[in-house]
Amino acid sequence: MTEELQDEGTGTLFEAPPLAEQERMVEAVLFASSEPVTIADLEARMPHGSDAAQAVEILQKRYEGRGIHVVRVGESWAIRTAPDLGFLMQKETVETRKLSRAAIETLAIVAYHQPCTRAEIEEIRGVSVSRGTIDQLLEMEWIRLGRRRMTPGRPVTFVVTPQFLDHFGLENARDLPGLKELRAAGLLENRPPPGTIPLGEGRDDNEDEDQTELFEEE
Repeated sequence: MTEELQDEGTGTLFEAPPLAEQERMVEAVLFASSEPVTIADLEARMPHGSDAAQAVEILQKRYEGRGIHVVRVGESWAIRTAPDLGFLMQKETVETRKLSRAAIETLAIVAYHQPCTRAEIEEIRGVSVSRGTIDQLLEMEWIRLGRRRMTPGRPVTFVVTPQFLDHFGLENARDLPGLKELRAAGLLENRPPPGTIPLGEGRDDNEDEDQTELFEEE
């Protein structure tokens, strides 16, 4: 046998490429992909025996301090613009997407209380949630259906998606800002919490006035 051949018991005929070459492969895939890529997907594209996780770790360190970063999004990885250089991308925005206050509140409740049912969302908001609000967030792929609750009726739950985490530059939902940071960013009003004055008092989900611009669509 040549030096490249390995034992028959390993199931691998050839050695994996050098780690530096694996790093280049990972870089190429992440750069070309419009969506975050999992380690399993990377290894499925790479030669047998490659260690995509180690290659990603090396690539991530290589990009530290650069204009783009290798970031983790849930269980996947992506190449993204460094957060402090985001202002340079503002001219790339072609459309502004607005969410109603009802949609913003619903999204925030799902993000902070996931998994949660529609009834739980309504209990926290203090007002019913229209089907259109849920459908809008599902269509944007910022929330998705979770597991059904093992309670009477087995209601479905809602959770945020990797697309939501990626849009806001979060690794996971635990990285969400606190209420103080949200108010400072203008995403929450300085008003009494639910229970004192219901969130939905004096309005409904069909109210088009006073829409709050959340973020610009990428």
